[in-house]
Amino acid sequence: MKRICYITTVPQTLEAFVLEAARYVHDHTDWDITFICDEDDRFRARLPSYIHYVPVRMERGIRPSGIRSFRELRKILAAQRFDLIQYSTPNASLYASLAGWMTGIPVRLYCQWGMAYVGASGIRRAVFKAVEKTVCRLSTWIEPDSGSNLRFAHEEGLYPEDVGSVIWNGSACGISLEKFDISRKSAYRARIRERYGIPQDAFVFGSVGRITHDKGINELLHAARTLMEEDPDLYLMLVGAEELDGRIDREAYRWSRDEARVLYCGVTDVVEQYLSGMDCFLLPSYREGFGMGVIEAEAMGVPVIVSDIPGPVDAMEEGRTGLTVRKGDADDLLRAMRTMLRDDGFRERAGAYASGYVRSRFERETFMAHMLADRERLLGGP
Repeated sequence: MKRICYITTVPQTLEAFVLEAARYVHDHTDWDITFICDEDDRFRARLPSYIHYVPVRMERGIRPSGIRSFRELRKILAAQRFDLIQYSTPNASLYASLAGWMTGIPVRLYCQWGMAYVGASGIRRAVFKAVEKTVCRLSTWIEPDSGSNLRFAHEEGLYPEDVGSVIWNGSACGISLEKFDISRKSAYRARIRERYGIPQDAFVFGSVGRITHDKGINELLHAARTLMEEDPDLYLMLVGAEELDGRIDREAYRWSRDEARVLYCGVTDVVEQYLSGMDCFLLPSYREGFGMGVIEAEAMGVPVIVSDIPGPVDAMEEGRTGLTVRKGDADDLLRAMRTMLRDDGFRERAGAYASGYVRSRFERETFMAHMLADRERLLGGP
C-alpha cells in the first residue's frame, strides 16, 4: 500500500483543489491518504474518514513562525515515511520540499499552481524567484497547471526542460459538470438577479476571485467606470474576498463603493449561480497558475475576457470563447468590454461555444483518470 500526503499552507486550497482528487484516489486504489495544513477544526470535521488530518500551524506571507512550521513538518515526515508528498502554495511548498529532501521522501511533487514572484518587482521579485528556484531544485517532479506556465518556467530557468509536465489539458482538478450544470443557468440567472435587484434585461459584467491588485482590480474598476458612465443599465458584480493593500487605487475603489450598480457579493460556495447572473466574465489578472474561474464561467455559457498571461490563455480560445487583453492595460480592457457589450452576435456565439469547449477539455472525472495514471507513473506503477 502506497502512502501519499498532500500539503498546503491553508485548508482552503486542499478543499478547493485537492479534496476531489483524494476522493478519486481513494475510490480507485488502496493508498493511504494524509492531509497536512494549518489547523482548522471546521475543515477537520468536514473531511471524510479515510483521510488522516495532521495539522501544522502555518501562515501565509513571510513570518518568523515559518521556522517552527518547517521543524514540525520535518518531524512529521521523518516519522511517517510517505512514498509521495504533493505540495502547493508558497510557504507550504518551501517547508515541504526542504523537509521532504532532508528526510528522504522518494517522490516530492511540486504542484506549481501559480508563482508569487511573477506579480512582484525589485528585491521582492528577486527573493521570491530565488525561493521558487529552491523549491523546484528540491522537488523530484514539477507540475504546473497550464502548458503556458510550464513553458514560462523553462524559459525562466526554474527547472530543466526534461523536468515537468501538465495533467491532460491543464487545471488543478478539472471541473464538475454536475455542479456547473448549464441546464440550470436560466433558473440561477433569475434567482441571482432578483436577489441583488438587477433587471433581467440589464447587462452584467462580473468577476470571481480575490479582489486585489494582482487580479487587475484597478484596471477593471477604471474600465467599468467609463462604461457605466455611458450606459445607465450596466452592472458590475464582484464575487470574492477583499484583500486591499497600498497598490489599490483608492479613488476608484471609493467610487465603486458609492456606485449602487457595483455589487460586492463576498465569498460564496454557489459560484455557478453568480456566474449565471453575468453576461461576461472578467479576469484581467497579473499572474495565475491557471484561472479556474475562466472554465467555470465558460461551463455556464458565459464568454470571458482574460489577460494575455500564462494560465488563463490555456483556459479559453481567443475569438471563440472570449477575448484576451494586455496585462495591466485598462484601455485595452475597456476596448474588449465594449466589444462584448455591443456585439450581441459575437457574445452569444462565444457563450454557446464555451460550454462545449469546457466539456471536451476539462471534465473532472476524465482529468482525475489522467491524474491517477500520472501518480502511478511517479510511484513506479499501480
